[in-house]
Amino acid sequence: MGIRGFVRRHRVLSTCAAILALLLTVGLGAVVYADQANTYDLKEERIAFHDGGQRLDGVLAKPTNGRGPYGLVVLVHGDGARNATNDGFYRPQMEAYARAGYATLSWNKPGVSGSPGNWLDQSMEDRARETEAAIAWSRSRPEVDHARVGLWGASQAGWVLPKVAARTPDVKFVIAVSPAINWLRQGRFNLLAELRAEHASQARIDTEVRRSDEIRRLIVQGAGYERYRAALGSAATMSADRWSFVSKNAGADASADLAGVRVPVLLMLGGRDVNVDVVETEAEYRKLLAGRAELTVRHYPDAAHSMVDADIEGSETKTFLTAVFAPRDLFVDGYLADQRRFLAGRPVGR
Repeated sequence: MGIRGFVRRHRVLSTCAAILALLLTVGLGAVVYADQANTYDLKEERIAFHDGGQRLDGVLAKPTNGRGPYGLVVLVHGDGARNATNDGFYRPQMEAYARAGYATLSWNKPGVSGSPGNWLDQSMEDRARETEAAIAWSRSRPEVDHARVGLWGASQAGWVLPKVAARTPDVKFVIAVSPAINWLRQGRFNLLAELRAEHASQARIDTEVRRSDEIRRLIVQGAGYERYRAALGSAATMSADRWSFVSKNAGADASADLAGVRVPVLLMLGGRDVNVDVVETEAEYRKLLAGRAELTVRHYPDAAHSMVDADIEGSETKTFLTAVFAPRDLFVDGYLADQRRFLAGRPVGR
């Protein structure tokens, strides 16, 4: 039931009709198999908590065996309009955590899936505060072992996780997936990496870099949306909300917060990530956590930014069929197992 959202993100709707026709041809057995493949060993409970006056709607997913108390992994989303399960994409991870004796807490971003608000109004500090509100809410739940509460986050969450971990005593570990260090450097890396992957001409690269430099200049000057549109013309592709969001967060840098982290960190990096400079990320994590926090680094040579196998992610048909028939296999080998091992190594509380 979460596959539709993942499919939308990878733009495969144009192939769905043909593949569904194939499934009908194959018969009921394929449909039953797909249903079983997308059934997870979890007990999901719809929950809500508040960050100040903001209501946040979410999911608490618990193991099906035992009554706890369980450790807790608090999920922090990356960029984009994401709901609590990320349209089902998180469920294989939630199941892996459950098998390690952990529950999972996640919530819709403001304005997503009927939740109030607008996630594009948020700064990284706002996102950190709502994560702290989620942790505070979890203290009211007797099935949670409060000595084993930690954070998982991907991509943009790399600017949120260190803030929360550095200042929240409840956090006992961090799992950081494909995080960046500096917002502007990450943006430039992503721009150039995608252009090179497309084998763009040097003339096009130069044009795109000039546009990127102009956007940076406007951000530094605090330019409003209309000025951005006037300066970029037809190249002004951001909405007003998106421009406001980027302007608000473009100064983000994780370095200072990372230096304050004192809990074990599992850093997971993909070898085919064109969004984040994983070389810089690893170097900065090693430097800033050295002598302060236990750091475990895991590399996945075939992984894209999402930790999906890059060859699967690059094919609409492979993405759809894997998501339907073997959703746990979307992720590269070792990604789920390494998280289970990391969680199993956390000290047991009560």
